[in-house]
Amino acid sequence: MKHILVFVFLVSAAFGQDLAAQKQKVRDTAATNQIDLRLDLPYAGNENPKQMVDVYLPKKRNSEKPLPVIALIHGGGWVNGDRLGYAAQAIQLARTGDYAAVTVGYRLTKEAAWPAQVHDCKAAIRWIRAHAKELNLDADKIAVWGSSAGGHLSSLLGTSGDVKELEGNLGPHTSFSSRVQAVVNLCGPEDFTQALMFDKEGKPIWKDDAVSGLLGGNAQEKPAEAKAASPLTYVSQDDPPFITFHGTKDQRVAFRHAETIHAALQKVGVTSLFVPITDGGHSSVSHPEVKLRGQQFTDKVLRGLETTIDTSALQALK
Repeated sequence: MKHILVFVFLVSAAFGQDLAAQKQKVRDTAATNQIDLRLDLPYAGNENPKQMVDVYLPKKRNSEKPLPVIALIHGGGWVNGDRLGYAAQAIQLARTGDYAAVTVGYRLTKEAAWPAQVHDCKAAIRWIRAHAKELNLDADKIAVWGSSAGGHLSSLLGTSGDVKELEGNLGPHTSFSSRVQAVVNLCGPEDFTQALMFDKEGKPIWKDDAVSGLLGGNAQEKPAEAKAASPLTYVSQDDPPFITFHGTKDQRVAFRHAETIHAALQKVGVTSLFVPITDGGHSSVSHPEVKLRGQQFTDKVLRGLETTIDTSALQALK
């Protein structure tokens, strides 16, 4: 037992050193790019490191007006990942001088099951609004951007702005709204009731460790939870504009998820743009054109820029 405890301590210490090194690298990069970086800000009224945000503010703003915000939500199957994974993009966004970027942490499924993840993300959005005046941010112009599990949570924030059951009561800022004004969805799961993956014959594959970790069982075993966790469930005409990117040969989250949410949003009259990535797998959303078009979309929705966003299909990079 003593040896096990020593091993756990050494692993934890090594992880802590690695995390400290990552944070220092982010600090150095932010300083080089004239970014005012504020790490590890708690949004849930506690010191849980997963329930914190990192804020990236440009030291040289292009306007004295409050900045629109892009909140970045990491992926990782709801069981892995960290908000530092979006540090590079947050720095790129903030260095433009036109945006503040906020990277959002949330409890992973080894710590807390559904609906903890969306409760955390909504609390983070409320934190942004509560601190908007202090940070000179525009509380009425918040976009969310996420890939895979982060795409799911971003989509869910977009469609469930009026759903009290998903709001939660985390943090000291429950009087603020958790609504968002734009969604950039990269290959996010949208409807757990139809499974994430399908076999060559088109039959659903229900066994999925990531989904079971989130819902407490697979979607067939947990139909109520599967429906409640699906962004598709809450689509309504007051949802914000969406842009969705998804690989046509994604073998982790089937392409039909993107088709489904896009069609549902269009049906109720919500602006929805859809960019397929031809022959693309799950990682194809790392295509540089995705970032370009995603930012053009937020420029149009949050900043009111007159721009035409190309929705023609992208060819996956080899």
